[in-house]
Amino acid sequence: MNGGPGCSSLDGALMEIGPYRLKDDHTLVENEGSWHEFANVLFVDQPVGTGFSYVNTNHYLHELNEMADHFVIFLTKFFELFPEYEADDIYIAGESYAGQHIPYIADAIQKRNEKRGSAATEWNMKGLIIGNGWVDPQPQYLAYTTFAYKHGLIEKESAISKSIEMQLSICTKALAHGGSDHVDTPSCETVLNDILKKTSHQNKKGEMVCWNMYDVRKEDSYPSCGMNWPPDLEYLTPYLRRADVTSALHINPDKKSGWTECAGSVSSSFKAHNSKPSVTLLPKLLEKVPIILFSGDQDLICNHIGTEELINNLEWNGGKGFELSPGNWAPRKDWLFEGKPAGIYQSARNLTYVLFYNASHMVPYDVPRRSRDMLDRFMGVDIATIGGNPTDSRISGEKGPLVAVGSHPNSTIALKEEKQRLQAARWDAYYRSGVIALVVVATAAVIWGVFIFRQRQKKNRLGYRGVRSNVGMEEGREWDEGHLEDLAPRRHRPSLDEEERYSVGGSSDDDDGDR
Repeated sequence: MNGGPGCSSLDGALMEIGPYRLKDDHTLVENEGSWHEFANVLFVDQPVGTGFSYVNTNHYLHELNEMADHFVIFLTKFFELFPEYEADDIYIAGESYAGQHIPYIADAIQKRNEKRGSAATEWNMKGLIIGNGWVDPQPQYLAYTTFAYKHGLIEKESAISKSIEMQLSICTKALAHGGSDHVDTPSCETVLNDILKKTSHQNKKGEMVCWNMYDVRKEDSYPSCGMNWPPDLEYLTPYLRRADVTSALHINPDKKSGWTECAGSVSSSFKAHNSKPSVTLLPKLLEKVPIILFSGDQDLICNHIGTEELINNLEWNGGKGFELSPGNWAPRKDWLFEGKPAGIYQSARNLTYVLFYNASHMVPYDVPRRSRDMLDRFMGVDIATIGGNPTDSRISGEKGPLVAVGSHPNSTIALKEEKQRLQAARWDAYYRSGVIALVVVATAAVIWGVFIFRQRQKKNRLGYRGVRSNVGMEEGREWDEGHLEDLAPRRHRPSLDEEERYSVGGSSDDDDGDR
């Protein structure tokens, strides 16, 4: 699921982890890093009113527990329609504001399992995967300036930095006076807005631009500051509003407005004023459920520094942060993917943190195959017993389980290779059939030539025999009509001219053997 709140999960389906990406507003191409190779992937637009989902006016959701209850109802209805999936392992994944949604949904599933009747199936929740998630506001708000300094977005001691630091102090006071117990704090949101606004400038074309808050390697037009990104976004709305697409997806026509990426009516209603931040649920969840928190290192809005700080502050399963014992921290392991630095892994007591190098707020958009590698590892995929060519992925120099990204026989790359193999086989078949046809034609031509030659030879010999009948025949030169019959499929009744010609010598008319 995606974030917002109120942003459609079809962002993730068509720009990140789904089986296809959009080449333009009418062309789908295969995504080699899709997450569906070893999993069934279900994309959910929620809360209601998001994406293709719809709701009557004034029935939008307001709190995280309402959203979680709705999600459990959704899953219940889904499994009623598709009971064959209810016993499957369940992994809940998402990004950004889904960092609030996912722990609340997981908590609601655990409570449902505890209260279920004996006739109800237990849902096998095996893991949570949160990318660039908004999980713990206090350390994540305070990380805005730290990240901005580190990446050179603002200079320390400059007029801009002093202005932003002043706003940060207002934010800090608000957090200390109850703000940290809420999912968002307006004065802290202003810190991010000030960084973007006060660092905006004219580019060489004279256009006002600002940093892309989702990928600080890029700029965007002001005041969008990332809302026009990624480039695929321009194809998404026209594609998902096409009549043939909505018909193929069985979209209810009651959704009158058509698909929009982010629904303002949903986000304006979903303020979660009375909901505790989801970080408060993580310790209990981690007692039973493994969790991955991953970050792209180029994202500002939910940056990795804030995620690392929230982990350092978190206490779970008998320890704090990644400290294994006093002063002894779980190592940050270097990750190499196909021989290139891909990021960092760090794990302790059921929690894993993954930092992706050169990746944005939407990690799978930038590095889809690496994101799939992370998923395969988390699910425990080991293709040694399945077949396929494992990707060279090493953590601290160790391969670990053999994971296959796009190289397993069921993968999109394998399908492409299979198509190429079939095409090559087809052309080979065409070539072979052409050679065979040529041989057949050549053989037929030789046979026909022999037939014509022997027929003419016979005619000539019969004529000579008539002329020379009175003087005798050479021994051993007698024509056997059976030879002609072997070559011709049926007897040939000669024309009158031929009868007259063959009748030379009179006595031969009665000699069938000689004919």
